[in-house]
Amino acid sequence: MKELHARYKMEKLKRIHPKRQVLVFITTIFLSRVLAKPIHYSILEEMESGSLVAHLTKDLGLETGELASRSVRVVSDSDKQPLLLDAQTGDLLLKEKLDREELCGPIERCVLHFQVSLEKPVEFIQGELLIQDINDHSPEFSDREMVLKILESSQPNTRFPLKLAQDLDMGRNGLQKYMVSPNSHFHVLTQNNSEGKKYPDLVQDKVLDREEQTELSLTLVAVDGGDPPRSGTVMVRILILDVNDNAPEFVHSPYETQVLENTTVGSLVLRVLARDADAGHYGNVSYSLFQASDEIQQTFSINEVTGEIRLKKKLDFEKIKSYHLEIEATDGGGLSGKGTVEIEVVDENDNTPELIVSSLTSSVPENAPETVVAIFRIRDRDSGDNGKMDCSIQNDLPFLLKPTFKNFYSLVTEGPLDREIRDEYNITITVSDMGTPRLKTEHNITVQVSDVNDNAPAFSQTSYTLLVPENNSPGLHIGTVSATDTDSGTNAQITYSLLPPQEGDQDPQLALASLLSIHADSGQLFALRALDYEALRAFEFRVGAADRGSPALSSQALVRVLVLDANDHAPFVLYPPHNASTPCTELLPRAAEPGYLLTKVVAVDGDSGRNAWLSFQLLQASEPGLFSVWAHNGEVRTARLLSERDAPRHRLLVLVQDNGEPPLSASVTLHVLLVDGFSQPYLPVAEGARDQAPPDALTVYLVIALASVSSLFLFSVLVLVAVRLCRRSGASSLGGCSLPEGHFPGHLVDVSGAGTLSHSYQYEVCLTGGSGTGEFKFFHPTVPNLLVQDIGRDVKENSKGRNSFAFN
Repeated sequence: MKELHARYKMEKLKRIHPKRQVLVFITTIFLSRVLAKPIHYSILEEMESGSLVAHLTKDLGLETGELASRSVRVVSDSDKQPLLLDAQTGDLLLKEKLDREELCGPIERCVLHFQVSLEKPVEFIQGELLIQDINDHSPEFSDREMVLKILESSQPNTRFPLKLAQDLDMGRNGLQKYMVSPNSHFHVLTQNNSEGKKYPDLVQDKVLDREEQTELSLTLVAVDGGDPPRSGTVMVRILILDVNDNAPEFVHSPYETQVLENTTVGSLVLRVLARDADAGHYGNVSYSLFQASDEIQQTFSINEVTGEIRLKKKLDFEKIKSYHLEIEATDGGGLSGKGTVEIEVVDENDNTPELIVSSLTSSVPENAPETVVAIFRIRDRDSGDNGKMDCSIQNDLPFLLKPTFKNFYSLVTEGPLDREIRDEYNITITVSDMGTPRLKTEHNITVQVSDVNDNAPAFSQTSYTLLVPENNSPGLHIGTVSATDTDSGTNAQITYSLLPPQEGDQDPQLALASLLSIHADSGQLFALRALDYEALRAFEFRVGAADRGSPALSSQALVRVLVLDANDHAPFVLYPPHNASTPCTELLPRAAEPGYLLTKVVAVDGDSGRNAWLSFQLLQASEPGLFSVWAHNGEVRTARLLSERDAPRHRLLVLVQDNGEPPLSASVTLHVLLVDGFSQPYLPVAEGARDQAPPDALTVYLVIALASVSSLFLFSVLVLVAVRLCRRSGASSLGGCSLPEGHFPGHLVDVSGAGTLSHSYQYEVCLTGGSGTGEFKFFHPTVPNLLVQDIGRDVKENSKGRNSFAFN
């Protein structure tokens, strides 16, 4: 018969397989962001792994592929996760075979609760999966044989209770009826007990005669309601006894008691008592558990003499909340009575709350909006207040706990985070019950805040000033700019660059790329060529710092480079000039007082600062002690009175030196001619000829010179009158008069009030080259300086060329 049942089951499964072995029904009336009612599905137990449960995309009213884009998750309210979701197709599949008896045991309606969570936006849908029973278990009796003792005096229609069979299937697949093998003495009635279970009563059909037959053997068959039905059998041996008039009767029935679930093993639970009116052997009563299941036999024991019921193992309210025991009291003659004991297990707070994480995100971008970090459920196997729970996290964290469905929570961020403030959060989820004492469970979750490029590099200074000595070597490191980025990773890697000039910069045409370069990683600045302070004293440019994020962020700083002067220019003498074609000679009257300003050496230095501070020194003189040079202004003055013994010609060598390190210098030679007065002409002659001329010839020359000066004076007066007449009449009777234009010639000595000399006159003494006997020009001051200026202006306007003489 077992083989027949197995073959029938296989044929039924083959017929179901083409239909994918699934029965799906949807009771959801309204589906939106938050569903008011759960979605319902139904499947048969023992379906193969990978079987289709439902098309979730269609049932939720979503488009194809939307589940994948919204990061869908399916979480079951079970330690195992039997459901699997294909996010691409939207098919809800079985991950493994489901055994209804293993999942729900004796509970007839076996429902597996699950939750569908979607992100972007956050949405939760509760679902229920009904697991339907199939007839995969046959009824089974606990014993292979039952022994029943019946008095021969028993009358027809007497009922004798038999041990029931157990069928793990539920509903119509469970045990439905009992049958007995054909015989002339008994038949079987199927009854329902207080728990709704079906048990057999053996009903006597006619009087027994022990002398005729001392023992009967019957076959008891238990049949379920499956299609095809399954069955189990047991042998019933009936022993026919002599007459025993009274059966034992319990004092109380039923007995009721409560036992704490933490009661120690071996403790007394209850004592039952049955009395028998018979005397002697037929009045001795013994106790036993009647039709006790394996669980009851493993949990309780009864003393057959005293009737004491004791614990054999510790109780667990979370597994079994109450027990129904049937006690049989049997006398010595074989008669028995039945009694019941109801034991209620009292719950104690002995289970700490549990937290089961279904989904966890360990890293969250810092700029993400409200984000689901974790989805978890909590449970407490206790009941009443012991099973009520409270869930919380620390108050100082930017996270929230949101209840979704019963005992389901989601941990979400309050909003965008800032990694630069805090890059990691340690979140402690605390679940505590309401029992006494209160028990709690803590679960730690670590959330890393991933970096987003939201901070631009920041320079340590808004502007930098770098000092570079001129004439530097190419490739010289002149300074470093530095920027920091509070981001991390590639978002904090900084690259430096020189920025092109902006509108309004100091010198947009400056060829910055030819002057400087910058190291892209370190920010070090290098000079590409030697800088010249005299050509470029300072310049500005901007440096950019950009990170390597996407998109990249940048900032800039202003850099000002100051070129430091080096003493690389020697002093340059402006007066007296070095390159004059005609050497100039300074005239010194013999009547000059000590401190008389002879001339002033004028010099400049191309450097600046201390390198351009000049000092003057008389390096060499043909007559030591006669002249002195002021160190700070270059004025050449007489140091003492002149005497007749002083030579008429002197040569001075003046040294001009700057204040650099090391100092640079230049020298200039001054020629000084002593004269008795500015009206005395002087005709320079060769040194050799003058030394050979006798004293009489010199006297003759002096007389001639005096006459010439007088004639020249008269000629000057005539020329002055002629110039005045020329200006008034516009006539140029003298053929034009001219004075040099532009700046004062380098070979002339300025002796005006603002010049070297303090007298308000100007002289020109120029000696021609050659033997010294050629032409000479000498004009002494015979008119005031103002008059001379007017004459010079008139001559300039009327002259077209330069004559062989000039007024100054």
